[in-house]
This record gives sequence, C-alpha cells and structure tokens, in this order.
Amino acid sequence: MAAMLRRPTYSSDLTDDQWALVEPLLPPTNTGGRPEKHLHRDMVDAILYVVRTGCSWRHLPVDFPPWQTWYFARWEEAKVTEQAMAALRRRLRKAQVRSGAPSAGTIDSQSPKGADAVGQDTRGYDAGKKVNGRKRFIVTDTLGLLLVVCVMAASVQDHDRRKRPR
Repeated sequence: MAAMLRRPTYSSDLTDDQWALVEPLLPPTNTGGRPEKHLHRDMVDAILYVVRTGCSWRHLPVDFPPWQTWYFARWEEAKVTEQAMAALRRRLRKAQVRSGAPSAGTIDSQSPKGADAVGQDTRGYDAGKKVNGRKRFIVTDTLGLLLVVCVMAASVQDHDRRKRPR
C-alpha cells in the first residue's frame, strides 16, 4: 500500500512551490527493499511544525508520521539540513544580486541559564553575564541569513569562537 500525502493543515506546512524547491535537496526515496512508509513531504512538514511551535517530537499531532520514524536521524547523519540550508541561502543571495557565498558575517551570542537537567559537563560560567549555563553562537551573513549555529559551555569567550566551529 502506497503512502498517502496528509492534507496540509498547519501554517508551517510547505506550499507546493516551496516543496518544489526542497524536494530535490532530499535523499532519493528508497527503491529497493521494503517501501518507505511515510512521504518525505510529510516528514519535512513535521520537522517544520516542531521548529515553528517548539513542541517536542513526542507531542506532534497525530496526523503527522509517528515521532519514532527514523528519517530525521538518517537525514541528519547525511547532513541533509546543512546542505539544504546552504543551497537555499545561495539561491536567496543570488536573487538579491549577491555572490552565492558570503564574504562577511556577523556573530552574536547568548548565555541562557542552564536548567537543572543540563549536565554539569556541558555547562560553564559566563562571568560577563554572571550566568551558569550554555552559550549559543549564531553567525549570519550581511542579509541576515543563517550561516552557523554552535552551542557550548557559557565559559567559552566570544573571541575564542571566531574561527569556524568544527
């Protein structure tokens, strides 16, 4: 039985035009062995729903594929998200009559307090902000398009992360 596309319901769901841009950036559907149970578009819509609402995977509405589905882990292992972001960023930059690759960027950081559930080994103390937790570094290009996100102990200084994260 072939998988059926769920009916678009949420504001985070892709339009047909958006899907036409994203679909070629995803790994091809498996052709050998057991057929895939869920459509790639439904999986992307589920990912976008989680990102947009901030809900956990376990709390996805029932019309999405189950949260245990393995696509996301497989796609992350293949760096699909990074490749898709880079391709879409190049497309947007060229639409703005810019070089596909940025020549300048802006870095910013935030040091939120670490929750009790955050392990001590991943936390640090940011003396400037007097916060014990983690630090988020975000780098954008001059158009405000995301280049890099990095999370580490708050004790890491901003000037130490100017090199591209590994």
